[in-house]
Amino acid sequence: MEYLKSVIPVIEANYKNFTTVEKVIADFFRENDEMIDLSAKGVADRLFVSEASLSRFAKKCGFRGYREFIYQYEQDMAAKSTDLQQNTSSVLNVYQELLNKAYSLIDENQIVRICRTMQSSQRVFVCGKGSSGLSAMETASRFMRVGVDIDSVTDSDSMRFHTVFQDKKCMVIGISVGGTSEDVLYLLREAHAKHAKTVLITAQKRTWMESFCDEIVLIPSLKYLNYGNVISPQFPILILIDILYSYFVSMDKGRLQGLHSSTLKALHSLSEDGESAEKP
Repeated sequence: MEYLKSVIPVIEANYKNFTTVEKVIADFFRENDEMIDLSAKGVADRLFVSEASLSRFAKKCGFRGYREFIYQYEQDMAAKSTDLQQNTSSVLNVYQELLNKAYSLIDENQIVRICRTMQSSQRVFVCGKGSSGLSAMETASRFMRVGVDIDSVTDSDSMRFHTVFQDKKCMVIGISVGGTSEDVLYLLREAHAKHAKTVLITAQKRTWMESFCDEIVLIPSLKYLNYGNVISPQFPILILIDILYSYFVSMDKGRLQGLHSSTLKALHSLSEDGESAEKP
């Protein structure tokens, strides 16, 4: 890694030695993050100070004059801009890699089977904890809008007592990226024992899961990706949910899109009623 000398620590170290005018100049350079006209005239006009004040400020910072100071300052800004571009590029590359991996893992026949099971089930439960729980809530919200009787279950106690309500007319979708959430696995085991249809969404498939999961749907793991630690763990799950939703709607496109539009209108109407009630 190459280190560059920055003028900002130098400004901060000398700050108490500056005059009031020089502190105005110092504050400008500390806070500025734009590539603007930084010539002596341009900065002097912007800050309503003299070019001589800029020269005295630069010398107090240890430079021979403003020209030397601003050269180093612009070098700092260019380096920061490069770092930002690299961070943006790196994150977007990780997203692209995740999309490529998701495409490689998708089994379209499996997606169709799951959608048909959801279509024929009287009640659907989708469960998960933590970020998987947030994804479970999003899943329930999406499919509820197209007429699926679906609930999200996101805490340990609820997962335990929901085992009581399972039967062959139900479907349970469990989300556990690492495949280690005991509460999610417990609900799937108990539901399977009561002949409910069971689906596990995970990035870590294990052979023993097949004994109580009718379908194991694989999603990409963030574990082996550069920058994987700054990517939301929900992202791979939501890709899969979007694919499931797209297939599900396409099975009865006209009716389900109509239901989706109706639910959105109902929500919009509720929002307008709330606003009207608040008006005096």
